[in-house]
Amino acid sequence: MTKTFQLNWLAAAIGTLLLTGCGDAETTIVEQDPIEVPGDDHDDDHNHDDGLIDSLGRLAVTSAESNEAVIYDLDDNSLLDTFPLTHESSAVSSSAGYRYAVFTTRTQDHVGFIDGGLWREDHVDHLHDYEQAPVMSDYALSGSRPTHVVTHDGKMAVFYDGDAEAGTTASVQVVNDTDISSETADLPTLPYNINMHGVAEPRGEHLLATIRRDDALNTSANKVLPDQIGVFHWHDGEYEQEQVLEVDCPDLHGAAQNVDYNAFGCSDGIMVAHQHDTEYHAVKIPNVESLGGLRVGSIFAHEDSDSFFGVASQHSGGAAILVNINPVENDMEMVDWEPATDAQAISYSYSADGDHFLILDNQGFLTVLTPHDHDGHSHWEFDKRINISEEDVATMPEGQSFSMAISYSSNIVYVADPIAQHVLAIDLESSETVSDIPLDFAPAGIAWMGIPETEHAH
Repeated sequence: MTKTFQLNWLAAAIGTLLLTGCGDAETTIVEQDPIEVPGDDHDDDHNHDDGLIDSLGRLAVTSAESNEAVIYDLDDNSLLDTFPLTHESSAVSSSAGYRYAVFTTRTQDHVGFIDGGLWREDHVDHLHDYEQAPVMSDYALSGSRPTHVVTHDGKMAVFYDGDAEAGTTASVQVVNDTDISSETADLPTLPYNINMHGVAEPRGEHLLATIRRDDALNTSANKVLPDQIGVFHWHDGEYEQEQVLEVDCPDLHGAAQNVDYNAFGCSDGIMVAHQHDTEYHAVKIPNVESLGGLRVGSIFAHEDSDSFFGVASQHSGGAAILVNINPVENDMEMVDWEPATDAQAISYSYSADGDHFLILDNQGFLTVLTPHDHDGHSHWEFDKRINISEEDVATMPEGQSFSMAISYSSNIVYVADPIAQHVLAIDLESSETVSDIPLDFAPAGIAWMGIPETEHAH
């Protein structure tokens, strides 16, 4: 039976989900000619043949010392502009099309955007690239406790957890870069009637999103965590629930997807969903004994990789356990990333091409894993360790850490160092530092913006 989720506009007005734009509630489409960045001359650096731009992109850097974000041109490391943010302690990430820096402030129920100024448009018979100065967008999203922000195939799903104490419920909004530039007021939205710490994965016309059942039925130990996944189809201006996956996923946390599969972290394993014609089917890959009772709570994927990476750790800290998940063979195996002494992983990512898996640790090392074939099976193994800091890591300011961002126009990873107050650009093939951006503040987070060389998953 098809169950229809209607958007309750009264509840939205009360505070379940709000959308703010540029002074009014109407959709405003602003068409601007690309403008030249003052003081910049990229004629020698960029290739504009056939309307395409060859650029390393731009980097958004947030400050650990103030509610500001700065934007750098990665072609010459020049500072393009500094922007005050609406709220402090905003997490920074990239939009689904990499045009915008996304600033999520969970405690303030706010998601804001800065236009990085580089983007590509498909004009049907040709592609056309645009370059202009970065600008703070007037467009913003607002909902109760935005927590998990997921991007895939040009779409970004923002999951709002809601707040039991405030009486607000969970919801999901799906937005793309065109929606942000056009300041679209009415976004595809999935409302719930209860709060939950959930996640949603956009996949074509579908949205795979968590379902929190009544506590008496919920198999999660922590009842605020959902234990089911629903498949919702965008149709006639609303999301319709088409099915609930047949496999339960207690204490569901962590999700990712590649070309063929969606993966979700459960306390008893990894639930993997695969689409067959018009329906999704799911199986459970049991946890391996080496997890020692821990559950995988973070999952990473790439469009060009057949497998997933999962991370299991305790909330109280301690060493994390890395596993590789093979949905084709329904197999999970522990991966030894050979950490340095006292090293604890703080950030993970696939490289842009999916050929490497990267682990940044608190001792100032970037570990690179690569896949190798053994007897017809692919296994990820330690490849190399890159020293990304010459500083004494014991002097790391309290509450701060190294951070990284992947470039999707080159084979470079950017690493921010709060101790040295700079950002390094590291070539993954040569392991060499190819650029150094000095800062006059301690960086809190970084995000790459620009025109991707090819399409990639986050």
